[in-house]
Amino acid sequence: MTMRLTTPLLALLLSVAGTANADTLYKCTDDSGVVLYTNQKGTGKNCTVLSNDQAISSVPGSRGATRNASPSDFPKVNGETQKNRDGDRRKILEQELATELQNLDKARKDLAEQESIRNGNEQNYQRVLDRLQPFKDAVALHERNIDALRRELGNLK
Repeated sequence: MTMRLTTPLLALLLSVAGTANADTLYKCTDDSGVVLYTNQKGTGKNCTVLSNDQAISSVPGSRGATRNASPSDFPKVNGETQKNRDGDRRKILEQELATELQNLDKARKDLAEQESIRNGNEQNYQRVLDRLQPFKDAVALHERNIDALRRELGNLK
């Protein structure tokens, strides 16, 4: 009976020892200076055990975004010119917004018109939905454009 208990216990201990050994990572350097990372110590000389806590990555870490100062000969714009440019930008965005609002009204009218039409071959309601989907997509597109233009106008100084 003792033999029956010790055999599974011995197998369990060997498997735990095997997995612990598999977690060990070695950094080995050969005679020519080539570095090899492995979990088998016998593959090279000058092997050192790396800590399990140490992060190992083949990708170099990212350095924070460094801002370089503008060169002294970099062209600068005076305040009045920049103000004029900002004014022109605002004017263009307002024109685009007005155009998108008109396009949205037209797309909504087209959608309403298509919703009121019932073709004889559309006994299946899915056909009606399929026919209306491009008009619904056009309305959604113009609504997204209007939201984006309003956000852009809100970001202006």
